Amino acid sequence: MRLLRSRAADFRSLARPWIWLPLLLASSILCAESVTDARPDGAGFDLARPEIATFIDRVVHRDGLQRDWVIAVLGAATVRPELTAAMDHPVETELAWWQYRARFVTPERIAAGHRFWLQHKDLLDQAALTYGVAPEYLVAILGVETNYGQTPGSYREIDTLMTLAFNYPARAASFRYELRQFLLLAHEMNNDPLALHGSYGGALGAPQFMPSNYRQFAARRTERGSVDLWSDWGAVFAAISDFLNQRGWQRGGPVLLEAQVAIGANPPVSGRLKLNQTLRSLKARGVRLDVALPNSTRAMLIRTVLENGVDYRVGFKNFFVISRYNPSTNYAMAVCDLAQELRSAVAQSPPGSPAP
Repeated sequence: MRLLRSRAADFRSLARPWIWLPLLLASSILCAESVTDARPDGAGFDLARPEIATFIDRVVHRDGLQRDWVIAVLGAATVRPELTAAMDHPVETELAWWQYRARFVTPERIAAGHRFWLQHKDLLDQAALTYGVAPEYLVAILGVETNYGQTPGSYREIDTLMTLAFNYPARAASFRYELRQFLLLAHEMNNDPLALHGSYGGALGAPQFMPSNYRQFAARRTERGSVDLWSDWGAVFAAISDFLNQRGWQRGGPVLLEAQVAIGANPPVSGRLKLNQTLRSLKARGVRLDVALPNSTRAMLIRTVLENGVDYRVGFKNFFVISRYNPSTNYAMAVCDLAQELRSAVAQSPPGSPAP
């Protein structure tokens, strides 16, 4: 992780009360009537806006953060209007399945994932032993999220969270929660909150954890005070595995399988990511699977749009768990397809072979 401890020390020195006292006094007398902030890209936020002032009061009184430090951090944020537009048009929902798959399950990404797996095989095996999550799914999640840590995001986190928390009403409550978690994370890990960067949606590190998940599955599970989810791969694998495990991952359980639907059948396709069927009910509606599982097994039927037709798949509990990482059918299927390609590539590597 780019801890930048020297910068963190510099930032703390800038946040001393006597330096920021003029800002405190100024903010207390500013008019607080505005509800929206239509400032252009690059402008700062009006900390006297009622919702921002209320947020500051809450994190100061509820979480014990110093007011001058909070104001220094939030006052350094800049408005990024392009982020709200990006949130309204996520690639997971804008593309058909075949287009989405073509973007993430490529020969280049498979080859890079193959190298990555062999480079970190011991750590992946240890995570699989501890948490029961097969290595191919850990690597595939990293492949889809950040191309194995190569593209963790270039947006300054404080700008992203401030913009989405106070200029994006559709999800303001959730992003204000994540902003609070980010302030706590930076404070607990002794990091410079102005130096951390992430995605356009506020996700951090190679696994793209939101600040709340970063605190829950990484920062609180160490005595060192900080966890690097950018390049400490042991910590990254453990955090992703723990996330999936806590959401019900079944060791060795099925994930996603191809299905055949009888001609003329009208099976109940899951419009949402819910395990709302059983294998018995699917079979009764003309769905056929080449798998030996109890008829009572919970499942969902997925209809996928191909370039020249449609296809059907059946997702199980582990597929649903992957979708908790990102609630998109396209995303979860891309992880599964990339995982199988990676498993096949590694299986064809000679035993003990070094990373290609």
